[in-house]
Amino acid sequence: MSREDHIVRGFKATLLARAIYMLSSALLMFVLARYLLDPDGYGTLYWVIGILAMVRLVADLGIGKSAARYLSEYREDDPSQIPHLLRSTITFKIVVMALVGYLLLVFHEQLAAALGRPDAAPFLAAGVLYVAVFSFSTFTEVAFQGFNHLPYSAAVRAISGFSRLVFAVGFALMGLGALGAFFGYVVGYALSAAVGLAVLYYAFYARYDAAETHEEGLTRRMIEYSVPLTATRSANVIDKQVDTVLVGVILTPTAVAFYTLGKQITDFVLAPAESLGFTISPNFGEQKASDQLEQARQIYETALTNTMMVYIPAAAGLVIVADPFIPMVIGAEYAGAVPVLQVLAAFIILQAITNLTSDSLDYLGRARHRAMAKGGTAVANFLLNLVLIPTIGVVGAAIATVATHSVYVAVNLYIVHLELDLRLKRLARSIGVICVITGIMAGAVLLVTPLVSSLAMLAGAIALGAITWAVLVVASGLVDPNEVRAAIT
Repeated sequence: MSREDHIVRGFKATLLARAIYMLSSALLMFVLARYLLDPDGYGTLYWVIGILAMVRLVADLGIGKSAARYLSEYREDDPSQIPHLLRSTITFKIVVMALVGYLLLVFHEQLAAALGRPDAAPFLAAGVLYVAVFSFSTFTEVAFQGFNHLPYSAAVRAISGFSRLVFAVGFALMGLGALGAFFGYVVGYALSAAVGLAVLYYAFYARYDAAETHEEGLTRRMIEYSVPLTATRSANVIDKQVDTVLVGVILTPTAVAFYTLGKQITDFVLAPAESLGFTISPNFGEQKASDQLEQARQIYETALTNTMMVYIPAAAGLVIVADPFIPMVIGAEYAGAVPVLQVLAAFIILQAITNLTSDSLDYLGRARHRAMAKGGTAVANFLLNLVLIPTIGVVGAAIATVATHSVYVAVNLYIVHLELDLRLKRLARSIGVICVITGIMAGAVLLVTPLVSSLAMLAGAIALGAITWAVLVVASGLVDPNEVRAAIT
């Protein structure tokens, strides 16, 4: 199987699984927000998850991504070291996680009180389980990525999404409210972690004959490489979650619900770009090792153009339809999320580029530089949130996210250009055509949006935009229908 065929196969599997994950997440969001929880309960649930995302930083320490990088390298160079790599990684994770879990269990009430939300203490106590199962679920995903067996990663992601939906809704229906929904998250990630670890053991660990001795210095190098990854991951999580946490501390749980809803919708839209970035990134490490940077450049430029061809029009369309969409689908009580979503539409374009680029930089050995960029923008995001949230409310958090992420994306693209020598004029020309197509598509949708008064009419407006986009990208030559047909089949 050629490298291109392998990428396409991995992308299809990853996209299918993430489609299952995101559709189940969308259904979970819809059922919880519209039927099972009020805005306060919904906001509390995701505010706590934001807090625990920061706790997970200490429990993970970037060791999983570092292990994936060395698994990718050693499966080619010395497979006999892979069992040692897996053993040392899991042992390290268990030790650190046990310490973090103990501290969280002992001090969960004090933490809740310090954040001004004593009612969140039960969530934080249960968060010990959440941190553990989520950490191992995501570890198996990135480990399979390191082995370049993306269908396994895809399966773990799909299981976690579907299980969360079933158990969160089930527990909430039993009358357990937001805390019940939270336990549904715990059970969902526990199931995906169990499946992932079982596959990792039987399909990979047991498959390799371990060397008699662990290569000297390998564990040390893996831990050392985890340091910049930890910094990047920490900055990334803080960048993504600190705004949610600050909205909850400075404003109200209802404001958290508005902000979370806007971010969740952008996450759903971003699933394909995340899948593509997850799929292609291991190939950059292999190509750099074999001095095939021309091929790596071609893959990246094609992926970037295709991603922008989808996400620039998608962001424009989201700005236009956000107002009828949220009140009609989620409920009028969530209308405060409309301006948040409209601002975050710009973030969709930025995050699509990030999803395509960030993992690739890690496999190209640029984790330290990405960590520095992410750390600086995360600090800027925190400070900007402190200024904007008290002055202009929840929309300020969205503005801070877009402003600081713009800088991070610019730095990432500059580093990729240094590594791959991108053909900037060619990329600029393609993106210019995409922007023209977006303008025409947006004009068509704007003409019919004021007439929208039902879900059917809203679906029709979205369909009109999609048809206009499809006709124009084919007419402009950006897409060859024969290639699309061949990729699908």
